[in-house]
Amino acid sequence: MSSCVAGTKEKKDAGYPDQVWAELIGRMSNGDQSALAEFYDQSSRLVFGMVMRVVNDRSAAEEVTLDAFHQVWRQARNFDPERGRPSSWLITIARNRAIDRLRATRWNRQEQIPLEEVMPFLAETGTPEHSTYACEQQKLVRAALAQLNADQRQLIEIAFFSGLTHQQISTTLNLPLGTVKTRIRAGMVKLRELLREA
Repeated sequence: MSSCVAGTKEKKDAGYPDQVWAELIGRMSNGDQSALAEFYDQSSRLVFGMVMRVVNDRSAAEEVTLDAFHQVWRQARNFDPERGRPSSWLITIARNRAIDRLRATRWNRQEQIPLEEVMPFLAETGTPEHSTYACEQQKLVRAALAQLNADQRQLIEIAFFSGLTHQQISTTLNLPLGTVKTRIRAGMVKLRELLREA
């Protein structure tokens, strides 16, 4: 009897939250503001955690999180469930907003710093060789991530970009903690193998 109940729970967990979020995004695309509120309630903690890790400033993270959900509202009609999961779509939007904010903040700081103080940093990080190397590394990582199964890739992306603990990911995605740990561990092992081969 218990195994039957466990099997039922696994089936429910397998589609959550993406199935629910896809329905909410569909409602948003039709102008349903209550769907946005519900989507925000369910996913804002995940978004805020990821944004906070990128910008490292609570006030900025709160603003970026709101900006991300405004963009979600505006782009709900563009979401295509066949091209990716709602959670990945949301994380991508939030991450891009966070990176944009970080770049803008750094640019403002650079405008206030004397050129002679900025030059050594630019010399170390802005060379064509460094940019090419970083670009190649990013391509390798993206290619390796694309070869993981969807569940592993989703959890690794969330863990890396949000900075949430395994327990927090488990709670946010309504997955058993053991499932979260197993998928992340297996995904990281596979990722290391793929990158070593590359």
